[in-house]
Amino acid sequence: MSEVFEGYERQYCEISASLSRKCSSAAVLDGEQKKQKVSEIKSGLEEAEALIRKMDLEARSLQPSVKAGLLVKLREYKSDLNNLKSELKRITTTNANQATREELLESGMADTLAVSSDQRGRLLISTERLNQSTDRIKESRRTMLETEELGVSILQDLHQQRQSLLHAHNTLHGVDDNIGKSKKILSAMSKRMDRNKWIIGGIIAALALAILLILYFKLAH
Repeated sequence: MSEVFEGYERQYCEISASLSRKCSSAAVLDGEQKKQKVSEIKSGLEEAEALIRKMDLEARSLQPSVKAGLLVKLREYKSDLNNLKSELKRITTTNANQATREELLESGMADTLAVSSDQRGRLLISTERLNQSTDRIKESRRTMLETEELGVSILQDLHQQRQSLLHAHNTLHGVDDNIGKSKKILSAMSKRMDRNKWIIGGIIAALALAILLILYFKLAH
């Protein structure tokens, strides 16, 4: 729910309760005291009307899902305001204290006041229920945000682990390359050693043959 609407709502409920009390007290007054009280009630009704207009504008500027519930409450507040206006009209059309009391009894003004009080009670209950729904929505949103943050944290951890695995893979690939190079070097060295062995063997055989030839010629002569 809009915090602005809630602020207007609290102000209206306070003014409505105050006007109801003033209407009840004005009904048993007369003379200047009654005029002063009626003037205060009229001023309060104007302020209440201004608050209802503000609540209407605020409610219509919100999202449809929120606006629907607020407009229902607003209709109840308008009905409550009309009852207060009716009370003021009945009070101002009565001149005598006794006549006012008789009119209240005959016209059922007391029932109207009771109905208004009951309406305000229902309005307060509805407001409390809407506030509870708003709190549940806020709690759900907070849980969703926490879940989202946890998901982001898990994705970051997975990304870091992936980077570590890629780094380890690159390292192993480098080691494999070095091992391959080492094998090639060892193979070349082995071939060179074999070639050197054959060369040395050939040299030795040539030397042995030369020695045998020398000995042969010496013994022959």
